[in-house]
Amino acid sequence: MANIAFFGLGNMGGPMAANLIQAGHHVCVFDLFPAAVEKLVTLGATTAETPKLVVKDADVVISMLPAGKHVYDLYLGNNGIAKVLTAETLVIDSSTIDSATAIKTAEGLKAHNIHFIDAPVSGGVAGATAGTLSFMVGGSEQNFAVAKPFLDVMGKNIFHAGEVGAGQVAKVCNNMLLSILMVGTSEALQLGIDNGLDPKVLSEIMSNSSGSNWTLDVYNPCPGVSEGVPSSNDYKGGFMTDLMAKDLGLAMDTAVQSNSSTPLGALTRNLYALHQKAGNGKKDFSSIFQQFSANDA
Repeated sequence: MANIAFFGLGNMGGPMAANLIQAGHHVCVFDLFPAAVEKLVTLGATTAETPKLVVKDADVVISMLPAGKHVYDLYLGNNGIAKVLTAETLVIDSSTIDSATAIKTAEGLKAHNIHFIDAPVSGGVAGATAGTLSFMVGGSEQNFAVAKPFLDVMGKNIFHAGEVGAGQVAKVCNNMLLSILMVGTSEALQLGIDNGLDPKVLSEIMSNSSGSNWTLDVYNPCPGVSEGVPSSNDYKGGFMTDLMAKDLGLAMDTAVQSNSSTPLGALTRNLYALHQKAGNGKKDFSSIFQQFSANDA
């Protein structure tokens, strides 16, 4: 069992840390929201007043933070924890950030003889809770091997995408495709509804035909079609539109850097930006369906 410091206890980070506790690891947690910390403490975690105290004696540090600037600042900012981490400590960053910041952070930590992998996730809150996340890992083979037992506790599908930064590239590619599928599924369902079809029947037809895809089969965006998904809970929970818009921005930045053509990704980013600006940022990203419905909120 290892001493693990865990930073970021939001919708994803909280359940991930809980699974590590359940597996028997000693987990010391930190978050800016006291209620999130207290929830993990009741499950068996410990905490400390400052990040530097949280990582005392840590073998592994895991972070799940909103953006690249938060990740870099935690480790290498003016009050960064790199200065107090023990040499050979493994850092696993599961935030979704730009690959350039992941590489910059890895290089900065390497100067302190600290190992780093970027390991963003896919699978949503349900996957984080069930411990069935997919991890897309960027880092050396050696660091991947050391990290894998911890990732196995939190996930089901663990992929080594390449060197540091590769995990972030894989994540934005995945989420760009996911968002495109969600928009396409939404407009196809609304087309059927507008022409008198029952969305449940249409969903079943397409799920068993060539239009089958994850957003249709598992995460249907039309209210009332599937149980246990955000669309049937007023689009509450799940993966926020704000986060999808952020990830699409990262995808577009990545495309610019590599001179890649992503016309559908660009269109989808614009649609999500409009949806976000219309006040839907806190709703699940499947709420993009409302942009196509007659009862658009």
